[in-house]
Amino acid sequence: MKSLLSFVWEIVKITVITLAIIIPVRYFLMQPFFVKGASMEPNFEDGQYLVIDELSYRFRNPERGEVVVFRYPPEPSQFYIKRVIGLPGETVEIADNRVKIYDSEHPLGFILNENNYLPPVIPTSGGEKQKLGPDEYFVMGDNRQASFDSRRWGVLPRANITGRVWLRAWPLPAAHIFSAPEYSY
Repeated sequence: MKSLLSFVWEIVKITVITLAIIIPVRYFLMQPFFVKGASMEPNFEDGQYLVIDELSYRFRNPERGEVVVFRYPPEPSQFYIKRVIGLPGETVEIADNRVKIYDSEHPLGFILNENNYLPPVIPTSGGEKQKLGPDEYFVMGDNRQASFDSRRWGVLPRANITGRVWLRAWPLPAAHIFSAPEYSY
C-alpha cells in the first residue's frame, strides 16, 4: 500500500511541475495556431501548424513584412493571420497592382518590393489610400485575390495583435523559422 501511495504522489508531483512549466509558456510566451483557409498561400497553407511568438511584441512593435496572428477587429473571438504591410503613421496606397507607402522619410512614396515572399504573378487589387493612426497597422494576405484583409475591413489596432508567426512546425518537410523580410527602399 505504501508503494502505491508513493507512486501516486510521484505522479501528482510530476503533473504539478509539468503544468507549472507549460501553462506560463502557453499563455505568455508561445501559442499554437492552425492555418485555416487560403488567404496566406503560397507561403502558408490550410492545415499547417504554426507556433506564435507572443513575447517579442511586449518589447518592440511589429515590423513590415512580419506575419502576425490577431483578433479580427469586427469579431474579436476570431483569429486571423496576415502580413504587416503598413506601419503606424504611414499612408498605404494600393493602385495598379502595387503597394505604395508614404511616410516622413518618403513623402513622395515608395513602391513596396514584395518579391521576397510573393511571386510576381500575384496581383494586388484595390484602389484605396489609407492613412494609419499612431497604433494602427495595415495587413494583407499573401493570396491577394482570396484574402479578407485591411483592404476590406480597415486598419488593425495594435491591441488586437496576439503575436508573430515564429515557427511552422507541421508538416515537418515544410518546418521553418520566420523573420521579417528585408526591404530595399
